[in-house]
Amino acid sequence: MSQQGLVLPTPSMQNQMHELAKTLPPPRKQNTACDACRARKVKCQRLPGQEKCQHCTSKNYPCTHFVQQATSEKKRNSATSRRPRAGSSASNGTPVSPLAENGNQIPPYLATHLPLPVQYGFYPQITLSTPTREVLSYLFSPPESEIVDPNPFSPRMKSPYAAWGEFAMKLEHDVFRSEFALDLVEIYFQIVHSRLPLLDPAQFRNRLRLHLSSTPPSEEPLHPALVATVIAWGTKFSEHPLLKADRNCHKGQSLLSKMIIDRTRDLAEALKVHRLPTHDHVVIGLLIEPLQSQVPNDPSAFHCFWLTAATRHLLDLQINHKSVTSTISDPEARGTMIFAWWMTCICDAFSSVYYRRKPILDDDDYDIDFYTAADPVNVAGAPSPREQLEFLGYYRAAHSLARTARQMSRQLWRPITDSDGIPLQYLRRFGTDLRTWRDKYLARVGVPKTYDGWDFVTTVSCFASDAQYHVMWIVLFTAMDDFGIKELNEAERMGTPPGGNSGGIPIVDNRHYLDEVARKIGEEAVNGALRIAALVSVLTSNEYLKLDPAVMEYSCIAAGQLLAKMGRPEVSSCISGLEQYSHSYEEAGDAAHDIRKIYETVRTTGNTELTHMGAYAKHIPSMPTVTSDPIPPEHFNVDVDGDQVMGKSEPSSPF
Repeated sequence: MSQQGLVLPTPSMQNQMHELAKTLPPPRKQNTACDACRARKVKCQRLPGQEKCQHCTSKNYPCTHFVQQATSEKKRNSATSRRPRAGSSASNGTPVSPLAENGNQIPPYLATHLPLPVQYGFYPQITLSTPTREVLSYLFSPPESEIVDPNPFSPRMKSPYAAWGEFAMKLEHDVFRSEFALDLVEIYFQIVHSRLPLLDPAQFRNRLRLHLSSTPPSEEPLHPALVATVIAWGTKFSEHPLLKADRNCHKGQSLLSKMIIDRTRDLAEALKVHRLPTHDHVVIGLLIEPLQSQVPNDPSAFHCFWLTAATRHLLDLQINHKSVTSTISDPEARGTMIFAWWMTCICDAFSSVYYRRKPILDDDDYDIDFYTAADPVNVAGAPSPREQLEFLGYYRAAHSLARTARQMSRQLWRPITDSDGIPLQYLRRFGTDLRTWRDKYLARVGVPKTYDGWDFVTTVSCFASDAQYHVMWIVLFTAMDDFGIKELNEAERMGTPPGGNSGGIPIVDNRHYLDEVARKIGEEAVNGALRIAALVSVLTSNEYLKLDPAVMEYSCIAAGQLLAKMGRPEVSSCISGLEQYSHSYEEAGDAAHDIRKIYETVRTTGNTELTHMGAYAKHIPSMPTVTSDPIPPEHFNVDVDGDQVMGKSEPSSPF
């Protein structure tokens, strides 16, 4: 015992205490992050001598610690056994901030001064009744991904909007945000609505202007995710000085547009657009799908996610039943839902055949009639894009071709086809179906020989329909090149001539017939690729691809890849078109780069980059070269029925 009467621990006791200490959990580190960093879940770093952390300094946010203060206050109250303050919003009607933790609330007069991304956190707490002005504040808030520059004298520190160009700082002002949003909405209705007529332009404009006025009406505003989607589309095609400055800073790409698209998807997910079947959610899903990247494996997008959600919503709402659609009393709502069904039905079929997946819908999943418009000549005023396209027969033609696409998807993209090859009977069936469609529809909805220049809706629609037919041959040819023909694959594996029957034709005596089928599909595919290249050349020369919401993108890529693999110089038209596409779809520029590399490799080696179809490609008759210069529309030398492409006559077919 020491002089103070204390017992000193022996060495054995010290060792035991040390071992016990190692088993205890480490003391909890106090969370001193500011409100902005806490909401964004990023590390809060403050340099010595600075009042704000680096994140708040770069964003020009107030570096507040309301949540930390509330938590500390609760701990003090608990330690002194005092009752917590009454702060329930149920008693006095005071709103509780989303940043409040454990039931504590931030003083409302302070919470209202926080930036919206701070108030709302990662998923914005926007509801269907949130004022449209606040939705715009969220959409146009500064970029979160801007790199923090520790240099306080850096020009980037002048404005949190610096990453979006020299004019982006104007987005700090509420009046400019409203004017900018209205401008983007007009761009949407001028360009996108003509291809995807899912909204009532007059109704949307009027409601938006009313809710952006100084005295907004008492009724519910437009769906926040719908407003965001329309604005996001506008940023893709607008030539507003703010967006032009943004593109000039980033090699033609708009960082603002990318950010708005990301926030639109986040907002749609937060409002459960993909989960709750409503009419608005159907429209939003269909508009978001082509808004994003069209590359299936792009991690920044959710390929076919929104299309699938819209399809499920339509089925849940039973829009596929004639008996249900007839009960929708509002004519505009009924017409919108019926048109949404046909658009979904067609998109599901073509996306399945393009991107090698099974379609969701079957031919017998619906019994509703087509949207039928009156004769535009007899309708007072100019016809709507929906009425105009229906009157010209585009929807009926597209639906007919979509049924063939649906059957192709179900047979071509099966695991057994991948391993065994494509049976000859399916090749004959698809060839016959495509030629039947050509004879019935292509003269009515494709580009005629004498194209004199029509209005924008008719022009882009007939070009897209024409390309949509021809790209089907390219899809079929590419599948044959990847998988081969089943009967030939079996013969090669067995090392003997193929035996048995295929579609009622004894292959052992008809090897020449099988080769003829493969060669004809190859001719049709090259024919289609050349046709698409010519169409793309016209659209590029008129700068229409800058204004296309991805309708022609897949056809351009597929045609370019085939022409590049065969070393055809006409591929230059597809490359130029994709480079113009990259103005609004960045992945199109990457596709143009890849196609150019394939073409240069083939031209250098002298060998086509084909597998199963390589031998047949050598027997495809040489076709005249399509000039790489823009082709004036009046110089098209293509028969209406597709039997000629730049002067090439079509031989007899085995289909």
